[in-house]
Amino acid sequence: MIGISKLYCGTVEPSDALRYGRHTGRLPSHLLQFSSDKKPVVVWNATRACNLHCVHCYASALPQSDEHELSTEQGYALIEDLAAYGVPVILFSGGEPLMKADILKLARFAADRGMRAVLSTNGTLIDEQKAVQLRDAGIAYAGISIDGLEKVNDRFRGVKGAFKAALDGIRNCQNAGLKVGLRFTMSKVNADQVPGIFDLIEDMDIERACFYHLVYSGRGSNLRDQDLSHEDTRQIVDYIIDRTKAMYDKGLQKEILTVDNHADGCYLYLRMLKEGNPRAKDVLELLKMNGGNSSGEGIACVSWDGTVYADQFWREHSFGNVLSRPFSEIWSDLSNPLLMRLREKKRYVQGRCATCRWLDICGGNFRARAEAVTGDLWGEDPACYLTDEEIEER
Repeated sequence: MIGISKLYCGTVEPSDALRYGRHTGRLPSHLLQFSSDKKPVVVWNATRACNLHCVHCYASALPQSDEHELSTEQGYALIEDLAAYGVPVILFSGGEPLMKADILKLARFAADRGMRAVLSTNGTLIDEQKAVQLRDAGIAYAGISIDGLEKVNDRFRGVKGAFKAALDGIRNCQNAGLKVGLRFTMSKVNADQVPGIFDLIEDMDIERACFYHLVYSGRGSNLRDQDLSHEDTRQIVDYIIDRTKAMYDKGLQKEILTVDNHADGCYLYLRMLKEGNPRAKDVLELLKMNGGNSSGEGIACVSWDGTVYADQFWREHSFGNVLSRPFSEIWSDLSNPLLMRLREKKRYVQGRCATCRWLDICGGNFRARAEAVTGDLWGEDPACYLTDEEIEER
């Protein structure tokens, strides 16, 4: 994640992370990306069931649950192990996690063990009662996915009325006092919707928004030709930066992030240099603390059946299953050659990534995209939009 508001608008300084020793167990949630020990945030796809049929769903969700989904007791065992291992955040995802009957019990169990429990949801099932229940279950934040205004979003989501239902879900969370934000995945189909999404953020006083770059995974693999061109990506990232700054200048201090393309951090820094921004040096230090892509290190995924992956998008390679070994053992076992190499990925990336001067900041970007396009998991990420001149050593 690249915190546009944190970096460009100066809401976080290097000293903020250093004050806590950059230790995961001591850092507040908004500084976790700057930790030095990189205890993983764990995405748990708690169910494969979903009430929508999104065209870009990385999990290829289905209308019904998978027969191999973890039981409540198996979920408790997973959470107990994650908490003991020092996992700071568990993100309940799906499918649609609210279609899992025991999700409130599982969230409460996680929160009671000191983890920050957050929810990734389409929002359509959050009525007034459910919002209160989520708050009372210890959910700290709900990220609601919207991929455009009404017509475009409903086409993306595969169900008419999904947009209005999601907005109702946002309002219900706000009324219940539950922190809520938006998640938006960018592509050629909906790039023109970004201004309207920012209007929505302002009009509804939404605290946080994450703009995701498309990852070619699950049903999203079919949208590869719908990904933004490099030039269009630069333009939309510039727009996100400009609009975030404009909101801050009006006193609207929203948290705005881009996700799944760590070239954004390098691009932001280069832009600040061109502008003569005095914060550029501090931003470079924060980006180095962040370290870029952390699949297999600072991010992990546990699927509905207990399979452990490097991240939620990349399901071509698994490291084991929590029904056979605890997550903590799987994640610590560097006898697995891929897991070991992911901890040192800067030594193994190929192509222009290998000689890029921003490798320490980007971390080689997204392995799932590289493998999907080149067939080589250590190949260069095709979504990197930096020019050859911008990545050359100077």
